[in-house]
Amino acid sequence: MEFSLLGPIAVTTGSAELSLGPAKRRSVLALLLLQPNTTVPLEQLIDSLWEDEPPEHARTVVQGHVSRLRATLAEGGAEAYGIELTTHGSAYLLRLPEELIDAHRFGELVALARPEVAPGDAVPLLREALGLWHGPALTGTVTSPPFAAAAHALEERRLTAVEALGRAHGVLGEHEQAAAILYSAAVNHPLREGLIAGLMRALFRTGRQSDALEWFHRTRRLLNEELGVDPGERLRGAYEEILRAEAAGGGRAKPAGGARAAGPASAAAPGGSRSAADRGPQPVAGADRGPVPDGTGTVDARGGAAVPGGDGARTGATDGTRAGSGRAGAAPRLLPRAPARFLGRERELAALTAVLADGGTGESPLAVVAGPAGVGKTACAVQWAHLCAGAFPDGQLFADLRGFGEGDEAAPAEILRDFLLALGTPPERVPGSAQAASALFRSLVAERRLLVVLDNARSSAQVRPLLPGGPHCATVVTSRSRLDGLVATDCARPVGLQTLGHEEGAALLGAMLGPERVAEDPAAARELVDLCDGLPLALRAAAAQLTARPRWRLARLAAALRDERRRLALLSAEDTGIAAALRMSVARLSADDAQLLSALATNADGHLNASLAAALAGYDPERTQDGLDRLAEMHLVDEEATDVYTISTLTQLFARDERGESGEGGKHGPGDGSKE
Repeated sequence: MEFSLLGPIAVTTGSAELSLGPAKRRSVLALLLLQPNTTVPLEQLIDSLWEDEPPEHARTVVQGHVSRLRATLAEGGAEAYGIELTTHGSAYLLRLPEELIDAHRFGELVALARPEVAPGDAVPLLREALGLWHGPALTGTVTSPPFAAAAHALEERRLTAVEALGRAHGVLGEHEQAAAILYSAAVNHPLREGLIAGLMRALFRTGRQSDALEWFHRTRRLLNEELGVDPGERLRGAYEEILRAEAAGGGRAKPAGGARAAGPASAAAPGGSRSAADRGPQPVAGADRGPVPDGTGTVDARGGAAVPGGDGARTGATDGTRAGSGRAGAAPRLLPRAPARFLGRERELAALTAVLADGGTGESPLAVVAGPAGVGKTACAVQWAHLCAGAFPDGQLFADLRGFGEGDEAAPAEILRDFLLALGTPPERVPGSAQAASALFRSLVAERRLLVVLDNARSSAQVRPLLPGGPHCATVVTSRSRLDGLVATDCARPVGLQTLGHEEGAALLGAMLGPERVAEDPAAARELVDLCDGLPLALRAAAAQLTARPRWRLARLAAALRDERRRLALLSAEDTGIAAALRMSVARLSADDAQLLSALATNADGHLNASLAAALAGYDPERTQDGLDRLAEMHLVDEEATDVYTISTLTQLFARDERGESGEGGKHGPGDGSKE
């Protein structure tokens, strides 16, 4: 059994994480862990749990939380580990071996490290210590001043360890590693003068004297503007040391200790760029990636704490998951290969660039590419991702969320595990819960320039735990649903995909079949686009039919597709086809909405209003309007204007076949055509 304080409050046994309940219960456990093997008065617990005046029943609430914690620990086999939570009058005692607490192990490892005397031994010790961190300390506790003070004390100890690791690398002549380690911490703590001084020396010794001096001037301005003070002795000392070295070396510093001088490592966001002055000092390669190549852990890692509500300071903490020490090797490149014969979509690609290059908000931009089944959402998102991959040098992550597939949709914990492993987190340090894994993921990527592509999403709730939080990260989500929830809560920007017109559709056929074959019969090509409803998936399936029949002219396939009983069957190719794609959309509908769609399919021309829809379905007006809204959200009908709805021909054919009005089309194997 292991206890985590250096990140989300957690208790793990083996690979399982115990359920700890609400924030106040987690806070009670955290306070007891910060004072292991020491009695903690009930009044101290009450003072720490309630920022304002505690309620009259506060004692009863705390007693209830202690009782539930005792039961949870017992269920997890606490007795076998020598763990016991006991009551002593009006105080509580958590008796346990302190090495089960991650903050205790952190303190021991840091105490063993001697950066200046034995740097070769200090580096692995400090790496292991910082690797115990997996997010901001005491995550999940109440936001009272005592817990804030304890978290701050832990963070101070973490930063001290980061500085020590930087010094150890410096003594070894590994100045690139020192700069990479110190950069992320300096970005998050721009007023910590000792940290900035260490970074300045490391940058100078890698040949980046201009960046080193810029850090000094930037920090001096911040100190003056925010605190009204001048730089202290440590920061001034580093600055003067660099100036003296420049003067002695003719104004140039050479990389020391065999380290390579690193040039500016910056990439403009897609569609725009910023000047060096706007960007500020640039990191060495890999310096802003969370866990750096030597595995020092996450950007937000912390270490050491004062006890909330106590008289003095103690160290103590625990780590069940102990994630966050993953070593980052090469940046992950998880994108699928670029779509073959991708044409057009210039407007949509430009819209994605406009959304995802918007750095004015200081937030992580989020775009939702939505549209009907078969319209090419995945292809568009992946094409854009490949075109703009250079703007995200710290990696590109991709996941199929299986929102519209035959099996179950992908659980966020499953996707987060894949992401964390790709980012270098050791398997044994990946949290078991989706909440903890999500927090670790956000921490790891907080300062990275990373692209996340989440394909085939079912709902906003499925997507939210997978969103990065860093301002330099960008996310593209594709879905058949509009995902209005993401628009409302996460400021997602929708990028709608429409079906192809005659010219674009014919160009796609030409790319698949060769322009000469399409040029032989342009009228037939236009008819094929119409018969395929302008859907790229259907047009590609038609092209596959013609590729398999090289003697067929386009007009012959068009004639075959005019037979509505055969059309869906002909617009399928092995495991891909419009019928399979539509089947996955309809499978996600409620019984009422599926029945409404089936009723709409009986309308001859595919154009109708709510009154006609109600008459066809036999529903009352309110029930009909709600159903139409849900079908429009899923892009199974299109609201062209107020109370003017259309249903595409292929959707009509599929719904009729499902209803049993036609005996052939659309009743073929489902395949895996649910993704475009």
